[in-house]
Amino acid sequence: MLELMLCSLLTILPDYLYRRYVQGKRIGKEITLFSVWYELRWGITACLMLTVALITVIFYFHPSTTNVTLFYRTIPLVPETIGRVAEVNADFSGPVKKGDVIFRLDSSKQDAAVKTAQRKIAEVDAAMIAAQSEVVKADAQIQEAKSSLQQASDELDVKRELQRRNPGIVPQRDIEKLEVVVTGRQGTLDAVSAAKQSAVIRTTTLLPAERDSAEATLAQAQVDLDKTFIRAGVDGRVEQFSLRPGDLVNPMIRSAGILIPEGAGQHTLSAGFGQIEAQVMKVGMVAEVTCVSKPWVIIPMVVTGVQNYIAAGQFRGGEQLLEAQQVQQPGTILVFMQPIFKGGLDGVTPGSSCIANAYTSNHELLDAKGTSTGKRIWLHAVDTVGLVHAMLLRIQALVLPVKTLVLSGH
Repeated sequence: MLELMLCSLLTILPDYLYRRYVQGKRIGKEITLFSVWYELRWGITACLMLTVALITVIFYFHPSTTNVTLFYRTIPLVPETIGRVAEVNADFSGPVKKGDVIFRLDSSKQDAAVKTAQRKIAEVDAAMIAAQSEVVKADAQIQEAKSSLQQASDELDVKRELQRRNPGIVPQRDIEKLEVVVTGRQGTLDAVSAAKQSAVIRTTTLLPAERDSAEATLAQAQVDLDKTFIRAGVDGRVEQFSLRPGDLVNPMIRSAGILIPEGAGQHTLSAGFGQIEAQVMKVGMVAEVTCVSKPWVIIPMVVTGVQNYIAAGQFRGGEQLLEAQQVQQPGTILVFMQPIFKGGLDGVTPGSSCIANAYTSNHELLDAKGTSTGKRIWLHAVDTVGLVHAMLLRIQALVLPVKTLVLSGH
């Protein structure tokens, strides 16, 4: 309607004023409904064509959309294991800090595993003390065996020396008995030496390895126990957290709730513009939005990103061929916008729906020396008609509460 009124100022209104005040024709006499159409048919036709052209230029170079949402990210509260809830520390709705325990699963099995691992470590420590005692005992046995061997060897040497000096003075049978005794005591010495070596190896290698294994088992048990404590990974707040003790939580089927990170939905607006504006939408474009949750306010924005893919055209490879008719909607160009001024989105509820206008600016082309006069006029006209769209946005912001509260039928 605004475009039609603007175009009529250039076509129908001058024609009417000429016929009314120059030619002296009167309304209801010479100027009737038929005569208006017949005499102003060229002006009316030109007005309609100019209106269509103006609307096309405005909506193409200064695109608008109502598919604007202040999206925010949520984090599902999902434990790593299946378990029954034993304790809940969060309210139905409330803030949480990073590291706070939100709820705890039943940990009787994990507690038993931790205690078992701790007792295994204590058992290995006790075995280490016993092994060290065995090393000391083996040292004493080695000393005793060496003494006995030395005594038997000395006695054998004396018997042999006497036999060499005076053959027959010492019975051969006694010398053979002493040789057997020496051999036996040498074997005893070797046995206690081997026992000591075994005790040393057990003390220095086997038992430390068993203790390391027990400590690893304890660490694993502690990790499993820690998994029963579900903590907040970031600062934020839980909403609609209805989990209660006794509920069964399954990470594959049912999450416990959601955590909304602090500051979520306060930085970037996501807007879906028509595909026809794909060549117009550029990073750095100035935009304006008005949101339902913050009526009568126009928020200056800037385009910070344009997604190069249209979500409606995506597919996942499988056992069936792609059918193009399955894409029922053409999809939109996803554009990301952020407020120009700090705190521009303050007061806008995350998840709120908005209306957005983006404005094409040809300032650089107008300042370029190689731009022709005709092109300059065209670019000036394109930038100027953006004012019409800005007026439309402000009218929409003005009537939005009335449309929502009165005309929606709720």
